[in-house]
Amino acid sequence: MMRSSTLPRMLALAQSAAGLAVASKLLRATRRRIIPATTKPQEACVTVIVPVLNEQARLSLCLEGAIQQGPSVTEILVIDGGSTDRTRDLIAAYAARDRRVRLVDAAPIPQDWNGKAWGLEQGWRASNPHNQWILCLDADVCPAANLTDALVSFALAEHLSVLSVATQQVLPADPLAGLLHPAFLTTLIYRLGPPGNITTNWVEAQANGQCMLIHRNVLEILGGFTPVAHSRCEDVTFARLAAQHGIAVGFFETAGLIWARMHRNGNDVWHNWPRSLTLRDTLSGWRVWRDLLVVTLTQAVPLPLLLGLRFCQKRPSALTLVNGILLAIRLGTLWGARTAYRTRPWTYWLSPLCDPVVTGRLWHSALQRKHLWRGRILEGSV
Repeated sequence: MMRSSTLPRMLALAQSAAGLAVASKLLRATRRRIIPATTKPQEACVTVIVPVLNEQARLSLCLEGAIQQGPSVTEILVIDGGSTDRTRDLIAAYAARDRRVRLVDAAPIPQDWNGKAWGLEQGWRASNPHNQWILCLDADVCPAANLTDALVSFALAEHLSVLSVATQQVLPADPLAGLLHPAFLTTLIYRLGPPGNITTNWVEAQANGQCMLIHRNVLEILGGFTPVAHSRCEDVTFARLAAQHGIAVGFFETAGLIWARMHRNGNDVWHNWPRSLTLRDTLSGWRVWRDLLVVTLTQAVPLPLLLGLRFCQKRPSALTLVNGILLAIRLGTLWGARTAYRTRPWTYWLSPLCDPVVTGRLWHSALQRKHLWRGRILEGSV
């Protein structure tokens, strides 16, 4: 029969090993670099691609920023997957203001494609074949006027062919969003580390499809976006595939060059973000379960376990010490991640209280076979 002290020791050992794995990733923050702002025009020619579907309410800020880009941006392709609101009218209005703006009709979206991946593929096909760079933007971002020049300059300096940005987030005033979003974001940091990474190892590759700069050669090598047609997290899968081909992939923050308003409220965060946040695709395999176990042991368990130990133990134990250290790391991460937000509700500082339920939500999403997104059912584990 297992002694009563054996299980706590085994748990403390497992948490210690998981904590060391997380700490090794967090140490990257001590070498933090950001993409600097620059006003120096670049000679490279860039195509901006913006996939949309019923984005009338959010697209204006994105296109305002896009048309302010310098002469390095020669075309702005807005790829519509079949909007039923007034998105197309909005695009037409911006096309009248700037001749670089062009609507590309990508409807209907094939059933066997992720809608965004389809839009990116149609944009890539419609782009000027002489342009060296493709800049993919989501409709919910607001880019600064010098974003493109800054990204191209940084990519050339660092010899990067795939560069994506950890956009600053604008959270809605909803207190629930302030609780949930930072807790979800921390699960990502614990699994992959903070921004500031360049790698050719697909396991370490990070990406954010809200703002991703890709050299045309990469798309030619991979065959466009077809390899990520079925992926729930097409941005991460694309970066992983590029790294598998020995292509340098970078993921960095910027000096306030772009921000995004991803979600309308806390309910939107809860239901929609975990679909892609699990990072589960055909490449992840068993690693997705290992990483979720690490998050469980290091982020979800420490606070409730410490509260339980406070009432059950007469004196501190090794398990208490380990979980105390893990909680301190969590609070340090909360402080460090504050720069990821352009605005923060006061509930941001209480977000560690949601760690257990957020981790459970990720497990549920990873196990889920079907996901509803924009009225379409995404099926499978890729």
